Amino acid sequence: MSRSQRDALDAMLRSAPRSETPPTVAEQRSGFSAALTRPAPAGVVTRRTVLGGRPALELEPAEVSGRGQLLYLHGGGYVVGSPDTHEGLVGELARRLGLRALSVDYRLAPEHPFPAAVDDALAAYRELLDVGIDPRDLVIAGDSAGGGLSIATLLAARHAGLPQPAAVVVFSPWVDLTLAGESMRSKQDVDPLFIEADLRAFADLYVGAGDRAHPLASPLFADLTGLPPLLVQVGANEVLLDDAVRLTARAGADDVEVTLEVGPGLPHVFQLQYGRLDEADAALDRAAAFLTAHLSADRPQPVN
Repeated sequence: MSRSQRDALDAMLRSAPRSETPPTVAEQRSGFSAALTRPAPAGVVTRRTVLGGRPALELEPAEVSGRGQLLYLHGGGYVVGSPDTHEGLVGELARRLGLRALSVDYRLAPEHPFPAAVDDALAAYRELLDVGIDPRDLVIAGDSAGGGLSIATLLAARHAGLPQPAAVVVFSPWVDLTLAGESMRSKQDVDPLFIEADLRAFADLYVGAGDRAHPLASPLFADLTGLPPLLVQVGANEVLLDDAVRLTARAGADDVEVTLEVGPGLPHVFQLQYGRLDEADAALDRAAAFLTAHLSADRPQPVN
């Protein structure tokens, strides 16, 4: 992407006016939906279903190349977003993987504060195992708050004695609700989407007066030992950069196989710009290759 293209993207993302009065939750949800929602790509069929007691969206590519499945947890600060807002992004990842995907409509704050989202994501993961899916055939992905929720789900599964999936990918994960990362302030002028106050408002609604450093709310502070291989993708121009960097360091210290990719000049969850931005498509290609490699890693090779 040229400098001019980056500048154009930055200008587009900054174009949404900031109100002097904070929007209501309902206004945030409708605005988020209007800004993000894109349909599933051609050849990906979508169906409404239920998983773990919650509504879910099933996305199935025309060409399913393997028996694996993707569990996706959408972003939105635990307050906004849904499988519908992320239908296009999940469909693009599922198409590249050649796998059926399930995107869960977990409960949102403030109506359902922490740990409702973790409970719902764990229930979804547990049901996939209960119906007989081999954990080696399961992969998990999520963006922003859904990235943090993906890690929290794995921690909750470990605590429950459940096996881990084959691998996990997170895009711009929010893993520290205490907002202690230095980039929360140092990147504020270059992040076209968020300032620290935006994330603090989401944390207020999700955790309230609770412990924001709780490992299932802020998995950065958890022991990550035993988690599956992890790929972290983040943009350099976002206040959550240090969440990704510190998560990678924490995972490495806990002997987790982990890869960090930082996209120069790129914003929060830049993967949402697939089809418009070469870096977004390339990042999704690499995410799919990472997950595919780990789905097949433990399989015995056929005997000729």
